[in-house]
Amino acid sequence: MFAVVIIAGQQFKVQKDQEIFVQQLEGKIGDKVEFPEVLLIDNAGKLTVGTDVKSVVKAEILGHVQGDKVIAFKMKRRKGFRKKVGHRTHFTKIKISDIA
Repeated sequence: MFAVVIIAGQQFKVQKDQEIFVQQLEGKIGDKVEFPEVLLIDNAGKLTVGTDVKSVVKAEILGHVQGDKVIAFKMKRRKGFRKKVGHRTHFTKIKISDIA
């Protein structure tokens, strides 16, 4: 059984007991969260799509982490202009506990 769900503005294909990294969510480690925006459910080959889906995906927050550093380097040749800016995106690690 799997589901396609919208989490923090992005679509994810999730299964029970799967651990994924999503954009940073509000909450502390150990909090339970629910995602009601389910787009598709596959239950043993039986697809449910669109407004017929009446399911909720439940998950638990495992931790907050930072992603790899992303460097944005700008340079204009022969002008002496160089600019180096970097950032690390914040992610939340969640574990899908139930698709109901």
